[in-house]
Amino acid sequence: MIFYFSGTGNSLYTAKSIALHNNEELVSISAAVNTGNEWFEYSLKDNERIGFVFPIYAWGPPKLVLEFIGKLKLNQYRDNYIFSVATCGGNIGNTMKIMDGRLKKKGMHLNGRFSIKMPNNYILMGDVDSEKVEKEKRLAAEETLKRINPTIEQRTSGEFGLDKGFFSWLLTGVVNPMFNKNAMNTAKFYVNDHCTGCGICEKVCNCNTIHLVNKKPQWGKRCAQCLACIHYCPSKAIQYGNGTEKKGRYTHPQISIHEISMK
Repeated sequence: MIFYFSGTGNSLYTAKSIALHNNEELVSISAAVNTGNEWFEYSLKDNERIGFVFPIYAWGPPKLVLEFIGKLKLNQYRDNYIFSVATCGGNIGNTMKIMDGRLKKKGMHLNGRFSIKMPNNYILMGDVDSEKVEKEKRLAAEETLKRINPTIEQRTSGEFGLDKGFFSWLLTGVVNPMFNKNAMNTAKFYVNDHCTGCGICEKVCNCNTIHLVNKKPQWGKRCAQCLACIHYCPSKAIQYGNGTEKKGRYTHPQISIHEISMK
């Protein structure tokens, strides 16, 4: 069973590849959280692998992923093989340390720790990668998956591809908590006159916080900062503050809007 969280498709593509190779079921974390259930309960098969696949947000796991784990109940858990795969534009800081600590609180242990570099999409800081870099990253990601998939299949403990970066303790220990406290809001989102009222932003929102009012998107208070609404907007009408209008957009070319909306 592979639990995944994805904004613009990088992590969903990764989770799909791993699920296909290892014959495991895919479960959307955001779909579970949006049910509003007090607990997220699943029954495991014998020797079933348990995976968590997600993007890096400010050198740590997305807040939504940690909240999900905190409410997770796995029936028939018998020291199953657990792995985590983080997709990132650069490095991951001490993400795996956070994941292992959160899982230990649930009586579980993180066996496999992996990361895969993917094209950048967090345009609130910087821009998307050039077409050349994007292509290079996706090709390199395929090679990384070719090494990760058999490792998971064989239930091998250890790590592969982890790039913590410099001052990982500072980035994950200080910057990440500040990001989670101050960035999870929708105040700076707005839509310009290019909006056609297509409703794609509403469909791809991980928090179900976007709703069309008179064919224009309105944001509620919840936000995961996945930026799916910005990147999937076909008319580039959705902006955040003053810094996104002239920046590029990115979605994984092998993940459809239908797939990213199934959450």
